[in-house]
Amino acid sequence: MLVLITYDVSVLTKAGQRRLRNIAKTCLDYGMRVQNSVFECEVAPDQWVRLKAELINIYDPSEDSLRFYMLGSKGRQKIEHLGTKTTPDPIRDTLIL
Repeated sequence: MLVLITYDVSVLTKAGQRRLRNIAKTCLDYGMRVQNSVFECEVAPDQWVRLKAELINIYDPSEDSLRFYMLGSKGRQKIEHLGTKTTPDPIRDTLIL
């Protein structure tokens, strides 16, 4: 299923800067960055449970926010992108590593 993850992390302290980096790194383990604080993650249900738990353990609910948009198994069909910075689709596009 496709999940869109967005976050806003307070970076006024070193701890906040560390949380920001850790949230981004965790999201990168499961998906790809499409904008600065926005990730598209194609995950199986068990991966989703693990990813969400990891993010909840990192963020500080008194200073930060996390948002999850569940786009489902046909989520890619619901995306329309305009403008620069197109993001490759790992399902349809060929990636050469």
